[in-house]
Amino acid sequence: MTGFGYKTSWLAVRNPTPVEVADALGLYDRELLDWATGTGRAYQHGVYVAAPVPGWTLAHSRRHLPPGFDAAESSFPDWLTALSRQLGEVQFFANERVPDYHAWAWARDGELMRAYCFIGELGEVPLFVGAATADEIELGIGIRGLTPGCENWSDEEWTAWYDTTPCESDVLAIAGRWSIAPTAIDDATVTTPGIYGIPPSFSSVPQ
Repeated sequence: MTGFGYKTSWLAVRNPTPVEVADALGLYDRELLDWATGTGRAYQHGVYVAAPVPGWTLAHSRRHLPPGFDAAESSFPDWLTALSRQLGEVQFFANERVPDYHAWAWARDGELMRAYCFIGELGEVPLFVGAATADEIELGIGIRGLTPGCENWSDEEWTAWYDTTPCESDVLAIAGRWSIAPTAIDDATVTTPGIYGIPPSFSSVPQ
């Protein structure tokens, strides 16, 4: 089975064990599952924390990262920074084709360093925190939010803005530059079982 990365969300956490990530996410009803089974299960329900690849531990879920909300909502920065207080460096990525929802964020030691979310279906950037990173600038994506007065932009200005908005492959490109693109991983790469579990409700997320 090949890696994940489309129609899902995931975390890349620098250097922790899967148990530490599962503990930080508050996962319960845990099972040890191989890569293929855990990945498939997480596309249906719950969260799969894979065995580490060099330097990174990945956790992904089709529905539950974050638990009960998404990066477009005001709860997201607090959730990610709370995780980073526990785990150190935490990166978040999300891809959802139908609403054209694409996001990435990076927090370290309780500080949100950078966060971006684009919803193409609505033509909105509901989350834009921090300066664009060198990788975003080089790729030319995620580098502009919506500024006051944008309702008066010309067609040329709107076209230039849309040229900076991401698609699915752009999220994976950012992931590959910041940490690792999960599409490059498969069950031949990760042979040690990871942890599958169910996340708590948002009201139980540690603060």
